[in-house]
This record gives sequence, C-alpha cells and structure tokens, in this order.
Amino acid sequence: MAIDIRTLEERYISSCRRHHVLPNPAILAVLFKAKIKKTCHELCSLEISLDHLKETDFPPLLDLCMDLDASEIEAVDIHNESLYALDGNYALLLMHAVNQKLRVVDLHDLSFGKDFLRDLSQRGLTCQVLTLRSSHFRKLNMMGEFMRIHTLNLDFSSSLTSFQEDCFTCMPNLMCLSLCDTRISNLWTTIAALSKLPSLDELRFQKWSCCNDAGPYSASSSGKSDVKTDSNHPNSVDYGGRLSINVGDVTNQNSSTEQGLRNLFLINNVVINDDVQSMAEDSSDDSDLDFSNPLQEHGSVELLSNVFAGGNRQVNPQNEASFDNLQNQNEEEPLEGVFTKHIGDVALTYISYHASPICFEKHYREYMIASLPHLRLLDNLPIRKIDQERATIKFSEYFENLPYQRKHKENVVHMLQKREIRASQTHAQSHGQKTSNLYGKSQYFYTRSLCAAKMGSSAWPFLHPLSVSGSDLGGESRSFRPRQFEYHPSDSSLMVFGTLDGEVIVVNHENGKIVSYIPSLGAMNSVLGLCWLKKYPSKLIAGSDNGSLKLYDIHQMRSTIPGIYSGAGSVTFDEFDQLTSVHVNFTDELFLASGYSRDVALYDVSSGRRLQVFTDMHQEHINVVKFANHSPSLFATSSFDQDVKMWDLRQKPIRPCYSSSSSRGNVMVCFSPDDHYLLVSAVDNEVRQLLAVDGRLHLNFDIASTGSSQNYTRSYYMNGRDYIISGSCDEHVVRICCAQTGRRLRDISLEGGGGSRSSMFVQSLRGDPFREFNMSILAAYMRPRSRSEIFKVNMLASSDYAKEHLDGQQACPTNSMGG
Repeated sequence: MAIDIRTLEERYISSCRRHHVLPNPAILAVLFKAKIKKTCHELCSLEISLDHLKETDFPPLLDLCMDLDASEIEAVDIHNESLYALDGNYALLLMHAVNQKLRVVDLHDLSFGKDFLRDLSQRGLTCQVLTLRSSHFRKLNMMGEFMRIHTLNLDFSSSLTSFQEDCFTCMPNLMCLSLCDTRISNLWTTIAALSKLPSLDELRFQKWSCCNDAGPYSASSSGKSDVKTDSNHPNSVDYGGRLSINVGDVTNQNSSTEQGLRNLFLINNVVINDDVQSMAEDSSDDSDLDFSNPLQEHGSVELLSNVFAGGNRQVNPQNEASFDNLQNQNEEEPLEGVFTKHIGDVALTYISYHASPICFEKHYREYMIASLPHLRLLDNLPIRKIDQERATIKFSEYFENLPYQRKHKENVVHMLQKREIRASQTHAQSHGQKTSNLYGKSQYFYTRSLCAAKMGSSAWPFLHPLSVSGSDLGGESRSFRPRQFEYHPSDSSLMVFGTLDGEVIVVNHENGKIVSYIPSLGAMNSVLGLCWLKKYPSKLIAGSDNGSLKLYDIHQMRSTIPGIYSGAGSVTFDEFDQLTSVHVNFTDELFLASGYSRDVALYDVSSGRRLQVFTDMHQEHINVVKFANHSPSLFATSSFDQDVKMWDLRQKPIRPCYSSSSSRGNVMVCFSPDDHYLLVSAVDNEVRQLLAVDGRLHLNFDIASTGSSQNYTRSYYMNGRDYIISGSCDEHVVRICCAQTGRRLRDISLEGGGGSRSSMFVQSLRGDPFREFNMSILAAYMRPRSRSEIFKVNMLASSDYAKEHLDGQQACPTNSMGG
C-alpha cells in the first residue's frame, strides 16, 4: 500500500529530530498543499522551491525523498528564482533522490556555482521538463541520460554559441526545445545536432507574439504581466509545465525577416561593455562553460521579460513602444521583424522577441524547415505543407547540401572502393585488356565524390591553431603576433607570415617548425604585404606599413639566432609610404606596391629599382593590387573609392581597361587561378564575381550585411576556382560558397576559449592551394591584450574544435589594411 502524505510528514519531522534541525516551514507547507490536492482529486505533486532551503535542510529532505517512490506523491517539481548562492551539489543530490517522480526542473543556475552544470550534463536527470534560465553553457554537451525529458528550455543562455556533435543523442524523447536569446548562429552545426532528435516537433530561437493595439501583454496593478494561455489549445506550446504560449491561427508570414530581426535584437538585448566582460574572463577552466558576473546576467533576464521559461516575469513596456519609433526612423526600409495577418476585418500584428543570431541568417526559416522535415512548429508559428514546399525550393536555390552539387550522402569506404575499381580498370586498359566500365566516371569525379562523402559525415570541421614555437630560435621561448600570411606556391609544407613586430617567419605548417626567421631590426613595423616568387621559390618580397620593401632568399636566412642576422641575402627597394599590398607578376620580373595613397609603384625585381609610379589611379587609397596569374602585364586595383579597375602595362596605364563599381569601399580583389574571373570584396560582405575579360557581373554572393562601415571583408578562391571563402573583421564566421552558383555550402564559426564570452574575428584567410577544402584563417580578438593567431581548417576531417588558448597578446589594431 502506498505511503500516505501524513506518514511522509511524520517521517520528515522524525528525520529532522535525528539530524538536530528544525523542520523547514516551506517543506511542511509543500506537504500540506499536496494533501489538499489529493483531497480535491488533483494531481498529487510536490512543488519544492530551493529559494526557501538552507544547506542544513537537505539531510532530512533527502531522507523524505527516499520514500517518494512508494508514496502517494505522483510528481515532484523543483524550481528556484533568486540568486541565493546555494551549493549546487545539494540541488543535484535532491534531484537524483527524487528519481523517477521528478517531473519539472526550473532553475536559474547562476545560484549553484560552476560545477553544477558540468555534473548535471554528465550524470543526466530523470525529469520530463528541464528549464535552465541564463545557463553558463558555451558549447552544449549534455552527455548524461535524459531519457524521459520531452521539453528543454535554455532561453537567455547568453553564453551559448554552439553544440557538441552528440549533445542530443541522450534525449530520444525530446519534443520541445527553446533557445531564445542565445548566441547560436551557425545553421549547419545547429541542424547537424538537432537532427539527432527523432521526436522533435517544436523548436524556438525567437518568439513571434501576436499583439493587439494594447500590446501582447497587459500589466496588472502589481506590475506583473498577466499572460493568458490555453493549455488545451491544439497549437499551444507547453514549456516548463508552468506556462503555455498560444500560437493562434497563423497561416502566413513574411519569409524575409532578417534585417528587422537585427534591429529587434539590438532593442531586446543588453549590450555588455568590454570592462564588465573582461571581469568574467578565465573564471572557468572548462571550455564548454562560461561563468559571468551574476548581477550582469540577472539584469539581462529582468530586462528581457522572459514569458517562456516559467513564472510570471516583468514585461518591459519600452520594448513594445520602441518598435514604432524604429519604423519611423527607417521609413525607406520597412521593419521586417513585424508582419500583419488579416483574418476577415481583424488585423493581427506579430512581433519577434528575443531572437538568437541564427534568426538573422538569410532564409533561416526555410533552411530549418527543409532540414527538419518532421518539425511542426518553428518559433511559435505552425509549419504547413505549403511552407515545406516553399522551403524545399528555397533550400535548393540558395544552399548546397553537399559539395559539387551531390544530392545524397555516400559512405566514404564505398567511395574509396569505387575509386579503386576505376583505377584498376584504367590500369588494365593501358595494357590493352578489354574491361567493362562499371561506373563510367572519371577519376576526377571520384575525387569530388570522396570530398562530398567526407564532408557529409560531419558538420564540425577539424580546426586547430598553427603551433609555432619561438624556442626554435634559441634562448627564451616566445610567441609571435601574425598580421599577414601566404602559402608557398610550389612547396605544400611551407607558409610565410609577417608579424605586427616586423618579423618575417617561414614555417613548415605541417609540423610547426621554423624554417627561416627574419627579425625586424627596427627597420620594419607591421608586415602587411607578402608575396612569393614563382620561378625562384626560395625568394619572397615583404613590405611593411612604414614603407619598407625587401626581397629575401630563405636559403640564406637560416640563422636561428636573431642577434647575428647580418642582412645578407636580401635586397632593399625604394620605400613606398604607408604600404598595404605587394604582388609579383607570374614571370617574377616585376612587382607592384599600393597603400594609403592613390598611387601604385612598379618595381624591377632583378635590379631592385623602382621603375615608375602611376599616380591618381583612384579617387581614394588603393588597398590591394594584384597581377593576373597568367599574364605578366595585366593587373587589377581595388580602392575605397568603390571602384575596381583593370590595367595593362603594355598600354602605359593612364586609363583602365575597364572599371566596375561596388556600393561600398573595396577592401580587396583577386584573380581566379585561371584568370577567368575577378573576385571583389567590398566593406560589409559585399562580395561579387566579375568576368575578367570585361568586368561584367557574373555572380553576386548576396551575403547579409551587418550595417557596420568598419566590417572589412576579404574573400579568396578555394579548390581552384570551385569555391570561394569569405570572412570579415567584425564577424567570427567564414562562409564557403560555390563560385559557379553562389549557393552557400557551409559556415565555419570561430570561438574563443578559456571561458571567454568573446568570439574571435576574421582578419585574413587563404585557401590551401594543395589540399581540397583546407584553409587557414588569421583570427584575432577585438579586445586589448589579446593576440592574433593562425588557425588551420580541414573541412574533410571530422573533429570537435581544438582547444583554443588565446591569451596575453594584443590583437591587431587596424583591420582595413592589406589582404
């Protein structure tokens, strides 16, 4: 026979006597309420608030929980509201002691210390509903058993940026997931993680709320929001067991909402300044967790009016009023974060609240719907058949699921077997034997298919820092501050990088060993221009922002002791003031230099003489100049006057062959490896591909802008001219797009380590000329005392991100210069 509640109460009081503590009135009140519910034939549950417990209350309470499985109690809910610093171990002991009758856990985990989330994630819980408000997760990694959970709410987890690959494999019954107001931004890794949830049918990264003239909520006299819900409504979404959001009869919405959501995000989110942010640095040694100032986090929750994660919260009426103001300020471009649905004569207005950055991605909704075909609700809006059909069309128009337009994921081993069969057929045919071509495909086809199979196996590329040890130079170990880098054109193992301190280092990037070290000796400042010679592969030209230009032969620069460097083996050219770019033509006879002027200088490599200065080639400074890859006389210039121009030395460049204009200042330009195209990158993600023959637009990559005039964008080719990679200095993402269709293949997100709330930002990048889908990224924090670092990326190798270890050095202060 089940233990009745009266007996539970008596046992609790008896346990208190044994532990020499007084019974907690809150626990007695909880038991009394459960007794009333039982009498009224309601669900007999205990609602335990951790806010009312002290550490001395836990021993008798844990004794009580040991009897719950055999008692009349049907469910136990555990919650807290305050920031009272309770030892998280007690909370975990309580939740595990309740065992199978644990129903709802609703916690503000800032109260429990930095080990709480780690232990909870590793051990799991038996609850059905889990709400962790303002959690410390940076990379979600819930690997314990959560077999009974059907609802997970991580709203306002402002440190959460990404997911571990298998973080949801332990939640087979999860149906409802809310991630509003997080920092999640990557569509690809997000979908890869969510696809492990077979039961997921309700997902939220923002809240679309229906508003009448009075706004979505009406405040009571007490200042609390009165949220009317209907838990029996077929479109209601019940999260946390305590609050239900009525989606309503919504049948249409605008498909392009990104710009409006960006504006709403600025309204609804709290801006954290660098000083407050730096106080939270290095407070955790776990890279998956981030522990910030509790007052700062608590302020975010109060300001952002969480109406989703349980409990009645205060609504900030300024959020509603500000939307009209924003529309008035932006009349030329209507606010797309608000849409109106007409049902008969009634106009219903829907507004987005608490959007995570992923919602700002172009075609976000279509991508999510096409990638999660079983989803029923997205961001509180129902998904209809017509929405799924539209999403499928949009996905095929704007995204590549796999490289080289492969439609389906294939097994890597199977692709290798097919390639070997093809190779054996080719070998037999070369000896005059007759063979049947089983597949009728070229070896080139199998190479591409193998790339597609490898990339399809994981959305998380292998990313790790290039480890270069200064201990190779003798004396004390030291670190470098890279500012520019270039792969070697013929030796797949070599890379050169220049530093903010004027050093030039040639390194074997496969093993991290320094091949040649050239100190600055006070002659150079930041190295912004680097270019290898092609016919003389041991030579390179380096230029710095103070105008210094030198040619080095690395075979004569092998000294590992900086103090004895004599300058032998180098050639000094006439200076070019405020230099930002150098480039050598493909015959190694001439090179060009440009910088913070409207002029370009032409140099003779062999004699070391400056041959000519072409003046006033643009109206503003020329950031990058590039020779063509196969013509020694053609070169292109990109300028912040918004023009890109093609020039021919044979015509004594007084006027350009042609000019093409961007809508913003041009940061850089480069030729495709076969010289068929020009890739032009202008400020704030304006990336275009032009026909090199006449400058006509071939492709606009249509990357979303951020609105920043300082968001300097750089783009390069990868895999020959098959793909382009693009990154910007105000963003932590590198975008990979097909160079023939413009479709987005993948985004690679950079993340800071050491518990930091900051991300790294893209300063420069290059595709590896020898390895398919490999690249290197020069990344830096935008904070003082943080260093820049080169990261290597292999998109064909499946791995979690390597542990980042950025500390102690200053990031590059200027991001507009050079390529």
